[in-house]
Amino acid sequence: MTEKLPDQLREGLNLVFVGTAAGHRSAAEGAYYAHPGNRFWRTLHEVGLTPRLFAPHEFPRLVELGIGFTDMSKIGSGMDHEIAPEHFDATLFETKMRRFRPRAIAFTSKKAASVWLGQPTGKIGLGRQAPALPDFPEVFVLCSPPARRRNTGTSGRGGNWRIGSGARRRDCAQDLTGLLRRHRIAHIRAPRMEVLNVQSAQEDRDARA
Repeated sequence: MTEKLPDQLREGLNLVFVGTAAGHRSAAEGAYYAHPGNRFWRTLHEVGLTPRLFAPHEFPRLVELGIGFTDMSKIGSGMDHEIAPEHFDATLFETKMRRFRPRAIAFTSKKAASVWLGQPTGKIGLGRQAPALPDFPEVFVLCSPPARRRNTGTSGRGGNWRIGSGARRRDCAQDLTGLLRRHRIAHIRAPRMEVLNVQSAQEDRDARA
């Protein structure tokens, strides 16, 4: 069967985003996270992972920034519940990651992570994961970037990839950005404080270490 979206992988990447499968709009346009309501691309820019706002069709250019893309199902498309279980290939994914060896992997939903980890989504936490395999890239799980049309309980710039409320609010991308800062990735800008919620003084010290 034909792959819905091409992998964007090569050796030496800093980060690979891993989705469940291409959505209907993404499959139709041949671009990752292509639905106009998806906040993925704007969030990458707002948290400092890209120097400018990229359009979905520009995804091949992100390898120049050390960022790659793949999905747990390369031949399925649609919403998570529409993907046939046999269309997922966790073994192939793991083989690719061992071959190209990015510094970090970020699942863009708990569903994508559950396919690889073999665990129900309810047992998977967000953020940095405990090592699941020896000699494997660091793994993060991010909450799905919400569409603008959803009522997320936030407004304005940065009201995406956040969970919780008040003092318990956290930004799902903050741990990831902190990792890249600790690795001293040259192109990563310092996170904008109006976008990222500082979780604690200790985490801030860790990010600067």
